[in-house]
Amino acid sequence: MSDRHHHHEHHAHPHRHTHGSPGILHRLGHLLGPHSHESADKLDSALESSARGMRALWVSLAVLGVTALAQAAVVAVSGSVALLGDTVHNAADALTAVPLGIAFVLGRRAATRRFTYGYGRAEDLAGIAIVLTIAASAAFAAWAAVERLLDPRPVTHVPAVAVAALVGFAGNEWVARYRIRVGRDIGSAALVADGLHARTDGFTSLAVLVGAGGSALGWQLADPLVGLAITAAIALVLRDAAREVFRRVMDAVDPALVDRAERALHEVPGVRGVGELRLRWIGHRLRAEVAVVVDGDATVRAAHAIAVQSEHALLHAIPKLTAALVHADPAPVPGQEDPHLALAHHTGGRPPGLGAVPSA
Repeated sequence: MSDRHHHHEHHAHPHRHTHGSPGILHRLGHLLGPHSHESADKLDSALESSARGMRALWVSLAVLGVTALAQAAVVAVSGSVALLGDTVHNAADALTAVPLGIAFVLGRRAATRRFTYGYGRAEDLAGIAIVLTIAASAAFAAWAAVERLLDPRPVTHVPAVAVAALVGFAGNEWVARYRIRVGRDIGSAALVADGLHARTDGFTSLAVLVGAGGSALGWQLADPLVGLAITAAIALVLRDAAREVFRRVMDAVDPALVDRAERALHEVPGVRGVGELRLRWIGHRLRAEVAVVVDGDATVRAAHAIAVQSEHALLHAIPKLTAALVHADPAPVPGQEDPHLALAHHTGGRPPGLGAVPSA
């Protein structure tokens, strides 16, 4: 192996840390306890994240299931199409726990020679399933509202409809906060999208309350018109959820993470420049690939040490990063041929490993 090039991933270090904003106990532990980036520690963290995701799913499934059943009982006696749309949407939201649960279970499986990056991408597939579920519930709510507009019928048991709407709002808002918080903590775009879905359900439940008020005043069209408003609200959350899931499927990351990674690498002793830097999500875990420029006269051991320190810096700087592949490039010398030139015809004419990723 040449002393000018080095690939590095998953090296052990003599101390242990967790990502995120450190508290007092964490800082004491950082100073007094062992600190390791070994594969076993990373796997434990990943399994803990999946366990938290599963717990969030089952708890929210129970809450939304009870909410939907209570609302369905009121729909049966009142005939409210607005409450029907809200009930169907709540039931659909509860059922999205199924594909997400399957994704979290698959994500725990170890990588194989066929799936060398593991099964984390199952979360992205679950996100697509959630988006399709939201779209289906919007279509059903629209159909029910239009049908009631064409054939108006009075809403009975209006007080019960109002109570069911308030129950729906309370259940959905609690679930939304829980899913979004856990989803952001573990880096799951699909769980965050599901939380946004639940939050919109909560506001649509309040819309049902408005429809019940209109029906109490004798305005029969209030109920189906609110049903259409609920459809519009579902369409808005569909747009946001689809955008979130699309970005994740397309390997989009927050540009601020790229900036943070570059700053961390520039602070590593021996790093003279940062070339290509790429981050990607695999489920709710991040991976990094980066080329750093080192002294062209550095030995293999020296380049290796710089790569280890570079990975270490990235693991500290980037939350949810579980692996980094670091490639050491020798600093260019005037008149010397680019060592990557032999690869240019494989990369569209541009030598790989040179130049930073342009900002979007």
